[in-house]
Amino acid sequence: MSVSVFAPASIGNVNVGFDVLGLAVKPIDGTLLGDVVTVTHSNDEDSLVVIGDFAKKLPGKVTDNIVWHCLLLFNQQLLEHKQDIAKVKLTLEKRMPVGSGLGSSACSVVAALAGLNAFYEKYHQFSFEEKLLLKMMGQMEAKISGSLHYDNVAPCFLGGMQLMVQDQNVIAHKLPSFDDCYYVMAYPGIEVSTKAARDILPDKYSRAELINFGQNLATFVDACHRQDKSLAHAVLVDVVAEPYRAKLLPGYSDAVHYLKENGALAVGISGSGPTLFCVTDDKAKAIQFAQWLTANYLQTLANGKSEGFVHVCQPDTQGAVSLT
Repeated sequence: MSVSVFAPASIGNVNVGFDVLGLAVKPIDGTLLGDVVTVTHSNDEDSLVVIGDFAKKLPGKVTDNIVWHCLLLFNQQLLEHKQDIAKVKLTLEKRMPVGSGLGSSACSVVAALAGLNAFYEKYHQFSFEEKLLLKMMGQMEAKISGSLHYDNVAPCFLGGMQLMVQDQNVIAHKLPSFDDCYYVMAYPGIEVSTKAARDILPDKYSRAELINFGQNLATFVDACHRQDKSLAHAVLVDVVAEPYRAKLLPGYSDAVHYLKENGALAVGISGSGPTLFCVTDDKAKAIQFAQWLTANYLQTLANGKSEGFVHVCQPDTQGAVSLT
């Protein structure tokens, strides 16, 4: 009695939508870029096991792991809905680097809560509605980052390009994405904490900056609906975070220069970094960019190795999916 759910990586902000825009992505070679949570019936107490390439980056104590807190929240909701609680063993396969700007915490949260929901639906004939699950995911993400924002959990859970809205009964609207575009994702192998990336931002912005931000976001949303690829990527400029965060990312400025000089439609920082993303509608160029970034953007650690990687991706329209 078990289910496994995979939750994909995402690009938070997508340059023009600070905290309100996110895009789920998947490598074109079939690599599972995201986290997997398996929920198994237990005859003993609840437990959590963490495996995977990046397991060592997580807290050693089970009770400090966000997946454990997802279980506590899920069980609390079961009690409020007068449902019996089953004992389970959770296994988190941590495939996503922590502090990468790829929605690593969102992947764990979404895989855990969607996995628990799938387990109860399959074996206990009960499940929570999608909107309540998404709110629970936002609550867990806020527990980690200190503020409520859905720009990673919404695309990770629902797939595609998601625009966050003020109405908490709606939370997110799916935007038409450019499915013929390639998103080259380059994680350099260093960690940038979300808190540090937020602390470096100014407390206030000028009127001109606010107008520029609003106009770019509005134009991008309009261009998505009209499928005007040229205009959408022409305004895909980050005026809120990139001017301040770029200094946290070794080699970022040189990479931006190379990619734009060679025809990238847009370049930006994924989430709070350090992952860089660039956009092209030419597969050959995407592969060229991936090769250059592998050679020039990945950072070598003290041991002479790199934990970084580069993937050529396209939009993930499915979001969280069951693997069983």
